[in-house]
Amino acid sequence: MTKKRFYVAASAALLCLGAGAQAQQANMTFFVTSAGPGKGADLGGLSGADQHCQTLAAAAGAGSKTWHAYLSSSAAGGTPAVNARDRIGAGPWQNAKGEVVAKSVDELHGANNLTKQTALNEKGAVVNGRGDTPNMHDALTGSQPDGRAFPADPDMTCKNYTSGTAGAVMLGHIDRQGLRDDDASKSWNSSHPSRGPGGGCTQDDLKSTGGAGLFYCFAVR
Repeated sequence: MTKKRFYVAASAALLCLGAGAQAQQANMTFFVTSAGPGKGADLGGLSGADQHCQTLAAAAGAGSKTWHAYLSSSAAGGTPAVNARDRIGAGPWQNAKGEVVAKSVDELHGANNLTKQTALNEKGAVVNGRGDTPNMHDALTGSQPDGRAFPADPDMTCKNYTSGTAGAVMLGHIDRQGLRDDDASKSWNSSHPSRGPGGGCTQDDLKSTGGAGLFYCFAVR
C-alpha cells in the first residue's frame, strides 16, 4: 500500500469511528452533565436545569429527545414537592456508549448499573472521581435514596436550585463502588449534603467536597 493510500484508509477508518460514536450519542438516554452552569447550585430552578440538559444533549447530537434533570424540589409557596423519580420517564436508559444503566424507575433506585465506568457524560467520557484531580464525583440531586423529595425543612435543594449562596443540597456519588447502595457514602443519588465556608450552595462549596455542580440528565421521551 502506498503512503497516500494508507493515509486515505486511515482517515476513512477515523471517520467511521467518529460516525459510530455520534450514532451512539444520538441514541443515548442518560448522561452526567460535563459541566454545570457555573453558579453553584443555582441552576435557574428545575426548568433551568432541564434546559441545561437539553443544551448539552443537543450539542452531542441527542437534542431531538426531551431531557429532564434528575432533581427533586421541596414544597414551597403553595407549590407541591416534585420527586426526581417522577420526572425522568419510564426507562430504559443507556449512556453515550450504548450501555444500559437501568431498565426501569424501580431498577434505577435498586440494583442499577451505575458506576464510574457507566455514569458517563454526554460526550461519552468518564467523570473524575476519587483519586482523580480534580475530584468531581458529587452530583446534585436534592433527593432521598428512593428518588423522592425531602421535607422543606431543613433545605436540601439550595432553595429549589435558585440559591448559589446559603443553604445545602443533597448530593450523590457518580463514582459509587459496587452495584448496590449498601451505605450512604456509596449512594449514586443520596450520599451527603453540600457544605462549605460559603454556606453550602456556592461553586466553591460544591468543589470543597468533591463536586463541580454536575447533575444527572434523563431522556423522558
